[in-house]
Amino acid sequence: MDLSALAAQNPDHWRRAACIRTLTLDAVGAANSGHSGMPMGMADVATVLFEKHLSFDASAPDWPNRDRFILSAGHGSMLIYSLLHLTGYADMTIDQIRNFRQLGAITAGHPEYGHAKGVETTTGPLGQGIANAVGFAMAEESLRARWGRKLIDHYTYCIAGDGCLMEGISQEAIGLAGRHELSRLIVLWDNNNITIDGAVSLSDRTDQKARFAASGWDVFDCDGHDPADIDRALGEAKASPRPAMIACKTHIAIGSSAQDTAKGHGALTDPKLIADTKAAYGWKYGPFEIPEDLKAEWEAIGSRGRAAREAWEAEFALQSATRQASFTRAFAGDMPPKLSATIKALKKQISETRPKVATRKASEMALEVINPIVPETLGGSADLTGSNNTKTADLGVFSPEDRKGRHIHYGIREHGMAAAMNGMALHGGVRPYGGTFMCFTDYARGAIRLSALMGVSVQYVMTHDSIGLGEDGPTHQPVEHLAMMRATPNCLVFRPADAVETAEAWELALSQKSTPSVLALSRQGLPTVRVDHKTRNMVAQGGYVLADAEGKRQAILMATGSEVAIAMAARDLLQADGIGTRVVSMPCWELFEEQPEAYRKRVLPGGPVRVAVEAAVRFGWDRWLFGERGKREKSGFVGMHGFGGSAPAEDLYAHFGITAEAVADKVKSLLK
Repeated sequence: MDLSALAAQNPDHWRRAACIRTLTLDAVGAANSGHSGMPMGMADVATVLFEKHLSFDASAPDWPNRDRFILSAGHGSMLIYSLLHLTGYADMTIDQIRNFRQLGAITAGHPEYGHAKGVETTTGPLGQGIANAVGFAMAEESLRARWGRKLIDHYTYCIAGDGCLMEGISQEAIGLAGRHELSRLIVLWDNNNITIDGAVSLSDRTDQKARFAASGWDVFDCDGHDPADIDRALGEAKASPRPAMIACKTHIAIGSSAQDTAKGHGALTDPKLIADTKAAYGWKYGPFEIPEDLKAEWEAIGSRGRAAREAWEAEFALQSATRQASFTRAFAGDMPPKLSATIKALKKQISETRPKVATRKASEMALEVINPIVPETLGGSADLTGSNNTKTADLGVFSPEDRKGRHIHYGIREHGMAAAMNGMALHGGVRPYGGTFMCFTDYARGAIRLSALMGVSVQYVMTHDSIGLGEDGPTHQPVEHLAMMRATPNCLVFRPADAVETAEAWELALSQKSTPSVLALSRQGLPTVRVDHKTRNMVAQGGYVLADAEGKRQAILMATGSEVAIAMAARDLLQADGIGTRVVSMPCWELFEEQPEAYRKRVLPGGPVRVAVEAAVRFGWDRWLFGERGKREKSGFVGMHGFGGSAPAEDLYAHFGITAEAVADKVKSLLK
């Protein structure tokens, strides 16, 4: 294509966009690694967006009412790094750009939340960003309804590529956005017709514009290299009453010999190619060199939103002290001071009444006292509301007709739900939790992993947590999923034994600011095992002595969730035979690992036989069975060794040998 004509038509714009393109070429070239083509192709779109539409202030990157910009096509990370540097974000120095993809730099290969200001979310796996963007937009709608337009009134912009739109999660996301008429969400599709393998037609023939329209979006087109046309499309999209997709027709790796080819997708590192491309741009400066006049123009763009930010701060100062404190607390992720007292009161009531309830019901009992005092919670379920027990009477339903509703019907979209909740948490001001069956952590796994990687507090309510769900059979019985979740760094997995532990788990989960939580909850009713009320949150220790041995301690039974009651019954059998037995409830391994060595030694002293009881596979239990002063020859496991079956829960427990009698027999066999 004729670059000279493009440059002549819009010379000022062309030079500003060239800053992005040349910084990309230099950074990828220096790293000998990266993705050059997308930042080069979308530089015009990004320049118009930041210059004329995006409301932000580079000097105040955490301003709550800023527009959010999400680069879903995260492989093109040099696009956002260039923009952040050029507009004047203090931490994105030219040295960070020079050290693109190097150890210790904030310019990672894919944008990572928490590394650099202005990076709103981690967008490595394709499709996550667009699904996050839906969550950002839902949070904005909810908060605008709660706080009013004077405090919350902004857009979420997302750049997505063909790869984002091919990933299945994208359909979950756009279907959800269309249903909820998220008019402040604008997706800019980098329509360049190229993926790593070659032309999109190698693998796909989807009419993306028709697909978005069928999902309830308004769809617009623009020439992705014509700034006036880009500006027009953005203006029309912002005026749309529905979520908007703009199909931006672009040329990947524009101006290079790799333009419009699969080679252009990846790293363009050949020195001659880089030199020739810069010459085609009319760029006469050295590597990483941005002339002062262009840097000043970009920094003016970065400060364009300062007046809006200062006006917002003035408006915020006019709010009552109580309202300011509540807003600030919610965006800081802090819990109301009365949460602890509220949970203590609930625990006391449970210990006194001793109900036999499923922990999914116990979770609902906890939420019934939590939701009224934590108004920023946004609950939801992936079409399993009545099974997950996530909706309490006070919440109402979030919808276009009622933005103040706080329970979201996500539909059968586990992955989309989890990713949207990440977006909500990252937006700030809301605390999302959502439910599905524990076995469908398989479907939500990609987003759960990113919750942990980014360090955001999202609560995953995963019910039907074992073979105890019964007749639905092995497809729904999550024998390996606890191990999978426990293997995830920076993720708290709670498997409470009764309603008391469930309340404590909820208090701990909501108190986390940088760690997601998985609450693994039972379908079947469980007896109250914490019958003696303790004001202290025992789950906070991860594992603790629930019942100690009478007489000489010869055995320690370790269990979680529904199997704690089985361990307690086994203890009764063993004590009746004169075998002193301790029961240790271990609702959260991660928190137990964090306890001091002296505490862990008191709970799991060396010497006694150890048996772990859990209706899941053994994987991971060996740490507690013959680590921590245990011995292999004096340890055993009672649980699952394969997949489950289809039958009533009690029949399955008997069939698979997860019974009090089997536990007692295991202990006796190890004592011989």
